[in-house]
Amino acid sequence: MLSRSLFQQLTDSILISSYIIPNHTRVLSRNCLRLSQNIPFAKHASSSSSTRWKARQSRDRFAKDAKVQGLKSRAAFKLLEMNEKYKLFRPGITVVDLGYAPGSWSQVAVSRTQPRGRVIGIDIIPAQPPRGVSTIQGNFLDPGVQESVRTYVQDPDRGRPRRPTILADPDFEANDMDSISIEELEDANKSYIDLERQTSVGSDIHTARHLQVEADNGVRKKLSTKERDERLGRVVDVVLSDMSAPWELTSGMWVNSVSNPYRRMMNTSGVSFRDHAGSMDLCIAALTFCFDALRTGGHFVCKFYQGAEEKLLEKKLKRLFEKVHREKPDASRDGSKEAYFVALKRKADPPREQVFADD
Repeated sequence: MLSRSLFQQLTDSILISSYIIPNHTRVLSRNCLRLSQNIPFAKHASSSSSTRWKARQSRDRFAKDAKVQGLKSRAAFKLLEMNEKYKLFRPGITVVDLGYAPGSWSQVAVSRTQPRGRVIGIDIIPAQPPRGVSTIQGNFLDPGVQESVRTYVQDPDRGRPRRPTILADPDFEANDMDSISIEELEDANKSYIDLERQTSVGSDIHTARHLQVEADNGVRKKLSTKERDERLGRVVDVVLSDMSAPWELTSGMWVNSVSNPYRRMMNTSGVSFRDHAGSMDLCIAALTFCFDALRTGGHFVCKFYQGAEEKLLEKKLKRLFEKVHREKPDASRDGSKEAYFVALKRKADPPREQVFADD
């Protein structure tokens, strides 16, 4: 058995030798430490552009007002200004908001179409819609997505509050029940399955009517403008397009925007031609939807990035609408290339080939 003194000498020698590290090992350790300090993990410093953006937002009165009023973004004030000038909305109408995320334009549309109005938003980005807005996620450049939107709006009750307005009134009393029809009560109590069946039947009826109208021009001429529009599937009153093409992140996958880490909304890419060309594709897709789904007399608001092709887009708009105005709202930054076309009063029956001719 080892004595206490011998055991202490042995342990001391082992502890001392552990601190004697060869020179090449020390150099390697320092290099590894230096490399590890340069590798980003969970915490990242803000970029200079992000810092400038935050500083600009803190000084922006529209951004401050949007936060105070509970609006999703400062873009709401652009639409509010255009609506104040051109009276785009009225209660009870159908509004389609293309590129709705994060939802500020939809918020304005909901507030200006109450009661009994409906707002349908479409966006490629998954985002929580504002209260009172029905949404479809998908790429609007896809014809299948456009067809889904047209099918959705055919049912005049789809997307509207299910309960009759009188039942939702806080001042409603039980002795007022005699003023409500049996049909209204039945509609208020329909189940989800019943509503789906009604939607399916309504879609089939619309298809049959559409074919019948196309086959019988003589009867078509006797219909009123409203009846003709409904039979042709033109049931939307206002189309809004604030679309910008999203692009995939190639670095910095820790950056999250709107709830999806792999895509974010693009303001501009920094390449003017790319931004302009992308916005023209989206504007033409929105204009095509207007031709197919917008009522006679309906309105269209479209954002675009300025460039060589905007004149041709303006010509096409003037072929489909009575009046076309170019707008740069106060809430749009001076340095931004964005602008808006406000197209008012859709014409009744301009030929498709004429509207979309490239001349």
